[in-house]
Amino acid sequence: MSDKSEQQRLSVFKTYKLYVGGKFPRSESGRVYEVTDAKGKWLANAPQSSRKDARDAVVAARKAFGGWAGATAYNRGQVLYRVAEMLEGRRAQFVHEVADAEGLSKSKAAEQVEATIDRWVWYAGWTDKIAQVVGGGNPVAGPYFNLSSPEPTGVVAVLAPQESSFLGLVSVLAPVIATGNTAVVVASERSPLPALSLGEVLATSDVPGGVVNVLSGRTAEIATPLASHQDVNAIDLAGADEVLAKELEIAAADNLKRVLRPQPVDDWAATPGLDRLTAFLETKTVWHPTGSLGASGSAY
Repeated sequence: MSDKSEQQRLSVFKTYKLYVGGKFPRSESGRVYEVTDAKGKWLANAPQSSRKDARDAVVAARKAFGGWAGATAYNRGQVLYRVAEMLEGRRAQFVHEVADAEGLSKSKAAEQVEATIDRWVWYAGWTDKIAQVVGGGNPVAGPYFNLSSPEPTGVVAVLAPQESSFLGLVSVLAPVIATGNTAVVVASERSPLPALSLGEVLATSDVPGGVVNVLSGRTAEIATPLASHQDVNAIDLAGADEVLAKELEIAAADNLKRVLRPQPVDDWAATPGLDRLTAFLETKTVWHPTGSLGASGSAY
């Protein structure tokens, strides 16, 4: 009989689940699909979301929208920074997952993960500054104050980039929630595991449940009901190919969704600019009479 110390231990395989409404449900359909690495080696079974999962995610995002949009911009910045802190603590896990997902060496994957954490911090810093860039006082011909201020659009469906499973994902998700929107994310179809693990980070950070909802599966199957959903206010088509993007844009026109078309990105690590921060903002303009201070006509 062999000694117990010589017996091999069986690994505990991780069960990946969706992240919807702050919880981790399995797909409503019960389906999964095999996820493999760049060399075709099996990594895990990922949930294959259904149309019902997409609708459930929209309900969760809408329920969370009021509280998240009503939070102060400074508070949202603190929450995003907390996510970066949690990512830093799980850096080794994400390096491993990104390396497998994208066929990168450990050093290259580490660079991607570090850039992703820095991207969260970058957007965290913009939450209470973007209003000064896109808002302000407007000169008008009359005794009025005229002020413009940005407000979130609402529930945004985000199709994560297919080729950049983590850095690209965060680059399209973070600006959506930084500006007060809530999100339904469709993870990279080929490499969904980093996105599903991000849900675990969000659940253990200060992000309220429902602010971010992560779905995995066939991009076209999940995106189609999201594009036509009457309670989705905007959609980012970053992860759609040309044919799918056109179909989704037509479906999105039914309730006049804001649509961000796919844009080629040579380097996701490059400074992103403010385009995605402003893509899903509405501008509220308020007029207020200044009043008059006596016969001189001066006003305050």
